[in-house]
Amino acid sequence: MGHAHVYAHEIMHRGRVPMEPADFVPDWADRPRKAKFHPDAETLPLPATPAPTTPQRPVPGFTLPLLSGMLRDSYGLTGRRLAVQANTDLAALPHYTHANWSRGTASGGGLYPVAVHWAAGPGGPLTPGLYHYAPHQHGLRRLLTGDVTGDVREALGPGAGTAGRAAHYLVLGVKYWQNAFKYNSFSFHAVSMDVGALVQTWRLWAAQYGLRIDPVLWFDEERLARLLGVAPEEEGVFAVVPLTWEGGPTPGEGRATGAAARHRDVERSRRVLEFETLRRVHRATEGRAADRPEPGALDAAAAHPPRGAQPLPLPPPPAPPAATTRALRERRSSFGRFDASRPITAEQLAAALADCAATRYGTEAERPGGPSLTSLYAFVNHVEGIAPGAYAYDPAAHTLRPVKAGPPGPFLQRTYFLSNYNLEQAGAVLVPTVRTTAVLDRVGDRGYRLVGATVGAVAQTFYTTAAAFGLGAGVALGFDNIAYIEELGLTGTDEAPLLIMLLGRERPRPADFRHEIA
Repeated sequence: MGHAHVYAHEIMHRGRVPMEPADFVPDWADRPRKAKFHPDAETLPLPATPAPTTPQRPVPGFTLPLLSGMLRDSYGLTGRRLAVQANTDLAALPHYTHANWSRGTASGGGLYPVAVHWAAGPGGPLTPGLYHYAPHQHGLRRLLTGDVTGDVREALGPGAGTAGRAAHYLVLGVKYWQNAFKYNSFSFHAVSMDVGALVQTWRLWAAQYGLRIDPVLWFDEERLARLLGVAPEEEGVFAVVPLTWEGGPTPGEGRATGAAARHRDVERSRRVLEFETLRRVHRATEGRAADRPEPGALDAAAAHPPRGAQPLPLPPPPAPPAATTRALRERRSSFGRFDASRPITAEQLAAALADCAATRYGTEAERPGGPSLTSLYAFVNHVEGIAPGAYAYDPAAHTLRPVKAGPPGPFLQRTYFLSNYNLEQAGAVLVPTVRTTAVLDRVGDRGYRLVGATVGAVAQTFYTTAAAFGLGAGVALGFDNIAYIEELGLTGTDEAPLLIMLLGRERPRPADFRHEIA
């Protein structure tokens, strides 16, 4: 049994047995920057992309405006968040130096530790090289000039399939300190979800143009860390996303160079702490191309058939009234603004359940069209036509199977550790579960990153669907995981509830800051 199994156990029980260091207090005065900083690198501004208002025709590949639009709507700063709400950071937000800027992608604690790099090959709009996306400037920082796509292909290894023949790649790294300064040992769990949320944003956005986003998870991680110019123990490389480029040359021509980024990130914090648990789980889950599993390796770790009593049919999910781009721009966390006096409709709940159930991380270990790794449960508080209680969702039949009758509000609030939400006021609380230990048994410790990213992708779909329907939403990790296992009757199974997703209507006419006219 690898260390990822140990870490998974500690994560599931942290509500009852605190993870070390249990007495940790963040040093907010010495916090890191919210993005990487390369002081001497040239920054190239990205072009504007018109927001699609109607269904788009399929395009043959990415262009620079399309890549710009996808980066802007996923990780770029799209507006300022300053509203009266119940989160603990509200007092600091009116101060500009502590401003909270909204992005299309969700992130644990709003920390956004994922670093996006573009390995641009020949035939594209820019000089071939390695670029870092700077979200605060919405530009590309040139870290190295020269075609390094051969180095990426070499790191992917010979079994990468079509991904090993691309001419352009997005490489996703995680600078641990950007999250660990606040969440210490728990941070690895959170950042794994952040990567999945970002990839799912790209998948939703690219689908408007008929483009695919298929992340690769198994590769020579240390080789890519050298290319990015980062210390492997300080920054993990979590995914590589090949891009199909419009009118590009025959892919796969460049050879490996052994190059490394010329410009390096400069840390702001005077003191960077190390956490032994984080170090060990990083080492345990490091990627190697030789460990790549066969497609379908995860079939045996698929979600169990839905449980529960006589199924309750759900109405067909309606088409979302807002396009993906608009939904991403309007996505936010509700933080205590739910209003139980206005229940959500069964159709809205059905849309959220169906979209979340259809979400896949889509790595090379998952067979196209294969079974899902996630199960979905719903605690219903205030939904028109559905009695309060706990239900299991059956995606094939599009039904809810009762698990436990009665209002779940007291349980939900009793097992939630934070003060930023009243869970009883939400219309419903959705709970995705993954058979974490089964995944690790099938594909090894690297599978922990896949588990986190899978649930993160579901959370991003949930947020986007909620925004498209004009509903409030929130995702939280601060709850008693074991209590949810007991409440849903999952004791003795290997299903792990890893986060909770709150859906409901918000109180009307909230006090908000109109950043667009400020």
